[in-house]
Parts: sequence; structure tokens; C-alpha cells
Amino acid sequence: MSRIAITGAGGRMGKALIDAISLTEGAQLAAALEHPQSSLLGVDSGELAGMGKNAILVAGSVDQVADQFDVLIDFSVPEATVANAAFCAAQHKKMVIGTTGLTPGQLSQVAKAAEKTAICMASNFSTGVNLCFKLAELAAKVLGDEADIEIIEAHHRHKVDAPSGTALSLGQSVADALGRDLQQVAVYGREGHTGARASDTIGFATVRGGDIVGDHTVLFAGEGERVEISHKASSRLSFARGAVRAALWLGSKETGQYDMQDVLGLK
Repeated sequence: MSRIAITGAGGRMGKALIDAISLTEGAQLAAALEHPQSSLLGVDSGELAGMGKNAILVAGSVDQVADQFDVLIDFSVPEATVANAAFCAAQHKKMVIGTTGLTPGQLSQVAKAAEKTAICMASNFSTGVNLCFKLAELAAKVLGDEADIEIIEAHHRHKVDAPSGTALSLGQSVADALGRDLQQVAVYGREGHTGARASDTIGFATVRGGDIVGDHTVLFAGEGERVEISHKASSRLSFARGAVRAALWLGSKETGQYDMQDVLGLK
């Protein structure tokens, strides 16, 4: 039985994780965390998730529950994620990271933590999205330079980073398949008189509104035909169940940094 702790227990993803853990054989919710100033401290996490009491009370610090869990699932903010990664490395706890928007320096700190413990970090833990990463890579290799490539993503109004981490990962999959440097060819929005589209660019378009869970499309637009690879999420449970799957998969790992492609055997 893998004892799992989660961050952001009172948020949308936190509640989905509590649900997903209850639905997954071999997984046990061992700790639920919120920020130290949260009004939810001490609340039963099962009731918080609308599932009835589970006797796991929301705590305000990972230090308070260090002896209660084996794996921490962290969908929070970059600063907290980096601090939690350092803590897990020092305490030999494994970690699943779904936080996006980390800077290169913060990513380096996560990589350093992975030298001492096992970490699975991904921009998206949905099985379907990770399949799309592979399909986008295959399409890019087949279509080559014959198609213009655009990535369109949509999320709820509360998402703070853009483009989404998943959109960037899709762009990276395509760029790698074509031997392009994404930093050099990415175009993040167009306005005014832009001139003709450069054939080697990879465009990104971002939509924010309402309660959209997450929509992603990779468009390969050629002469006379289009190929579109799309994924539309209707519930956060798909992401949560993937993260729990990753937490269980880490059970056989001691150190190293992995992603959902490793978990699903798609590499």
C-alpha cells in the first residue's frame, strides 16, 4: 500500500486527487495539506472533497506529516513545489509534480532533488494527453516540413500561466521530431501586420474563460488538407488518476527524474 500525501487539498485538483486515491487499489490517502494560513486547517479532507469523513485532517505544513506518507503529489505553485522537492529529497520521500510555470532555475532545483529521491514531473498526467504527445510526434515525422503547425489551448479563467504547460510540451514534442529549437521557432500570439507566416514556426494560441478544464489541439495545416490531434478534458479526475498512477509507479524507483511517458511506457 502506497501512502500518499497531497498539497492543495481544498482546491479543485486537490479534491479530485482525494477522489482518485479512494478509487485506486494500492493507494491510501495519508495526509492532506493546505497553506499555513488556510481556513481549512483541521477540516476532515474527506468531507472537504464531498466524500464523507476519512479521519485525515488538513495540515498546514509538510513537516507535520513527514512520518505519515511515502509519496507527495504536488499541484501547487512553483515556489512551494521547489521547497517541497527539497524537503522530499532530504527526507527520502518520493514526489509527483504537476505544477507548471517553473523557471529554468526552479527546474534545475527539482532536478537536483531527483538525485536523492525519485520524482515524476509532467505538464499533464492524463493518459489521453500523453498519447497525444506521441501522436503529435509521429505526425510531425510523417508530415515533415509540408505542414504549418499551430497549437491551440483553452483553460478556465483562473489559470495563471500561458501557454499551458501541456501546450508547451506538445510544441516540444513536435519541435524535437522535426529537429527544431522550440525557443527559436515558437510564436506566442500575433497582432497587427505580421507578414507572411514563416514555414518553420510553431504557433501557440491561448484561450482563457469560464470553467474550461483543458482543451488542446495540434493543427497540421497543409496544402489541401489538415490533420488535427485534439484532447478535451471534461473532468480533473483524469489528471488526478494519472498522478496517482505515477505515485504507485514510483514505488520501484529509488532516485531519478521521470515523466508520464515513462509511467505509460511510451518512450
